[in-house]
This record gives sequence, C-alpha cells and structure tokens, in this order.
Amino acid sequence: MIKQAIIPLAGLGTRLLPLTSVFAKELLPINGKAGVEYILDECIDAGIKEVIFIISSKKKIIKKYFYNDLFFKKIIKKKKDKRIIGEYKKILKYKKMIKFVYQNKPLGTGDAVYKTKNMIKDNFFLMLLPDDLIIKKNCSKSMISIHNKRKCSVMASMKVDKKTVKRWGIYSKETNLDKKNFYIKDVVEKPSIKSAPSNNAVIGRYILPRKIFDILKYQKKGKGGEIHITDAIRKLINLNYKFIGHSFDGKYLDCGTMHGYIKSSLEISKV
Repeated sequence: MIKQAIIPLAGLGTRLLPLTSVFAKELLPINGKAGVEYILDECIDAGIKEVIFIISSKKKIIKKYFYNDLFFKKIIKKKKDKRIIGEYKKILKYKKMIKFVYQNKPLGTGDAVYKTKNMIKDNFFLMLLPDDLIIKKNCSKSMISIHNKRKCSVMASMKVDKKTVKRWGIYSKETNLDKKNFYIKDVVEKPSIKSAPSNNAVIGRYILPRKIFDILKYQKKGKGGEIHITDAIRKLINLNYKFIGHSFDGKYLDCGTMHGYIKSSLEISKV
C-alpha cells in the first residue's frame, strides 16, 4: 500500500510574479481555498497517511500556515465564529500528517526528491507536483489502484499539443495494457518537436520506487542545469524497472502560470 506522499514546494514561482514576490504560490487562493489544500485533500482521499513537504528557507510561510495556532486561538476566543473554527480544525487535521524537509538550492525535482530519502519507509511512494491540479476524479487514487494490481511504478499521462512537447517530459509506449494504461518504453525530458517520441506528456503525479534514491545520488544535472526526476526514471526503465503510464479521467488544470491560475479558479468554481 502507498501510505506516504512527497510534494516539492521549494520553487520560487517566478511565472506568478509579482504575487510570489511576497507570498508562496502554493498558498494563493483558488476559488477561496489555498492551492496546496487541493493537493492534500487528494492525498487524504487516496489513503495517504503522511505527506512530506519539501520547502526552502524562503518558503517558511508554508510551514507557518499550518503552525499558526496562537493566531487562530486568539481569534476563536474573541469571535466564536463557526467558519473560523471549522477552518482551524481542518488545518489541524492537515498538520498531523505533514512533515517538512528543506531544499535551499533550486537544483530541480530530482534533488528535491532525494532530500526525502531518509523519511521514506516503504518500497514505493507517491509524488505530486502542486502546479498540476486534477479535479473531478482523484488521479492519485486511480494510480494507487493500478499499482496495487501491477506492483510497479505508475505515472500520470495526458496528450498535449505536439507544438508544446518541449515543455514536458514525453513518453514512448511499449505496450498498451488497456484503454487507459500502457507500459512505458522511455521518457525524455523536454524534447524538441522533431525528436519527441509522442505527444503523451508526464503530468505531476508519480508512484516511484525507493530504488530511485540510488539513482539520484549520482544523477548529473540535465537540461537547464537542474537534476530532473525524469532522467532518473529513464535510467530505472533502462534497468528493466516497470513503469505504467496512466491516462487519467479527471480534468487537468495548470496553476503554475498567471493565465492558468486564473483559469483554475474559474474552472473549480463550476464544480
């Protein structure tokens, strides 16, 4: 069973400037709710018991968001507001399952994952990228179900416009398992349009094996001077570790850009 999840939160959020010059992008409200809470609710609904937040010293506001007890207690004592009491109880529920590690240098998702090495207990764990919201159906829950059946790694997949493949990690298929799932032959980080093996893109949900820490320990920097989790996954595939691509049923929302952030609020308000 998958019981632990990690969420990289150390990024500076430059695509959402100037909002992120003073505020963590993951705490920006989406239809009246902090973005990271949607990710936490997805984890809880999928049966996750512990979530590891990877933050930086510049993003301590995220930790404060979940550890601001004195502020809430003073307000509740004065106002007895049922809505505020409910919100505080929700924060307390989240806090019980969250742990923190630090990534103070922006060296990429691979480096962020490696920071959690000593905290992961089981053979597989879930990773969610907070910029990628998937609504209407719990993608993590579906992936865990596939993992329980196939006993291997699973990653979310979505077809993207061929003109945009250089923005994504892109899969090539080995064999189809069914209409929604396929074994992955290879995955390439941000290929050119000409070299892209398909338009099946990696979306920010991963079930990864503990073995990936052995790869990340020696992983060199890739495109953009960062350590990419995609490059480590590619090495595992070459070592015959099985990875399944899962074409999820939910609706994908990109919250990492200003246009995507605004659109996400509008889409979620309709649900």
